[in-house]
Amino acid sequence: MNAQMMQQPLLISSLLVHAERHHGDQQIVSRRVEGGIHRYTYRDMAARARRMAKAVAALGVDPGHMVGSLAWNGYRHLELYYAISGSGAVLHTLNPRLHADQVSWMANHAEDEVLFFELSFLPLVEAVASELKSVRHFVVMTDRENMPSVHKIPGLLCYEELVDGQDDQYNWPQFSEEMASSLCYTSGTTGNPKGALYSHRSTLLHAYAGALPDSLNCSARDVIMPVVPMFHVNAWGLPYICALVGAKLVFPGANLDGTSLYELIESEQVTMAAGVPTVWQGLLTHVNTVQGRFSSMTRTVVGGSACPPEMLKTFIEKYDVQVVHAWGMTEMSPLGTVCTLKTKHLGMDKESQYAVLSTQGRPLFGIEFKLVGEAGEEVPHDGKTPGELMVRGPWIISSYFKSGSTAAHKDGWFATGYVSTIDPDGYMQITDRSKDVIKSGGEWIGSIDLENIAMSHPSVAMAACIAARHTKWDERPLLLVVTKPGHTLTCEEMLAFYEGKIAKWWTPDDVLFVDSIPLGATGKMQKNLLRDRYQDHLLAAA
Repeated sequence: MNAQMMQQPLLISSLLVHAERHHGDQQIVSRRVEGGIHRYTYRDMAARARRMAKAVAALGVDPGHMVGSLAWNGYRHLELYYAISGSGAVLHTLNPRLHADQVSWMANHAEDEVLFFELSFLPLVEAVASELKSVRHFVVMTDRENMPSVHKIPGLLCYEELVDGQDDQYNWPQFSEEMASSLCYTSGTTGNPKGALYSHRSTLLHAYAGALPDSLNCSARDVIMPVVPMFHVNAWGLPYICALVGAKLVFPGANLDGTSLYELIESEQVTMAAGVPTVWQGLLTHVNTVQGRFSSMTRTVVGGSACPPEMLKTFIEKYDVQVVHAWGMTEMSPLGTVCTLKTKHLGMDKESQYAVLSTQGRPLFGIEFKLVGEAGEEVPHDGKTPGELMVRGPWIISSYFKSGSTAAHKDGWFATGYVSTIDPDGYMQITDRSKDVIKSGGEWIGSIDLENIAMSHPSVAMAACIAARHTKWDERPLLLVVTKPGHTLTCEEMLAFYEGKIAKWWTPDDVLFVDSIPLGATGKMQKNLLRDRYQDHLLAAA
């Protein structure tokens, strides 16, 4: 017997309708590329999104067609999030930190018909415009006053003129919740990037899961600042979660330095911020320099890469800011796990709690995990035995965009490429990427553990550990270190720092001091470049 319940599609536009109706006077604050602070409400945003939906349709964009954006975190980008997807078209958020060749490749691969971009990305767009085969209209996300007087793009359109050219009398169309809503490509450190095409259904389920108390714990009482860029994985779902719960939104724009972020956090009384560790390192450095405090921020979400243990302790012990450690992938929309303590952990000593909080956390409802060994056998969840992490769930891709295959899938599970352990309570700990794991004499060594220990040294600013080829053991760990300004450190001192913290055979064979460690477009270390340069170091030194 079937149940007798109403059927209503889960559509992104429904989030905006809800926010306008029930949280219409809640503020959205943005630092503008043009300068100054822009301030309006969900009600204002909803009206402008309807205008933009009509404007895009007038440009000839039909449902299912692609619209690209090259934009920072701000109110106009938020309007596109809802206007494009809500109208039935697909918003393709392009990462401007990628190489120009990759940007043009992605726009062509997606077949973007319109490209919206910020003023700061005009040189990039001018460089690639002639190569974009499908783009019929280029739109600068600014007003007439700030439109560039000199440029190389014929027929350049103005965002605010498009909005002003329409009224807000528009009814959001109804269609299948399985329709595509947005597209995001992986960072593509090797080969061309791969596209993850999200649906309205997957996006809303992801937003529901992300808002939960043991997830990101968002509410109408929050002031939330997504520092994680909106051109990368839907800014971890926060532009949708905030509309769902009615939270105040604060967008930092292009200024992601510690000074700018701290000023905005304090002036707007931000309660929660989300970003990658490299951004928070800059914030903490500034706050320490000015001997500041956080008057409103109670928690920060750290994702994109592992949160260094010292950063975790600094936030909690020095500034009384809870650290919410999260993990996911572009292919997972991206949230997979969030780390929060259970009741059983509250009576533990601080160090034991930190050990739990340093893990990637527990899977959200809807996400299933399993670990497999090298022979494909399932590995126990005992917190000790590593295996390749496999995932499945309603907001995980079934295949890559235009790939025509499910090559990354095995028996209905997505192969993440991460090596992990999972304890009996479900807490997942990433030990390495499959491609980054160090296999010494047939045994696995986790590079992330070695990096975290190095990062806890008071003289270390950044550290990366790679597999270097070895005559006897096939591979051995090689540590690359960037020291803090004004600090000195020797190889012997660094290696001695590992004593008693790890199994002795895990200790790196050598330490190289470098000026910098290359970071990718999403702030992750590019170990592939480090391996290309240094993988023969131990052989040469032998």
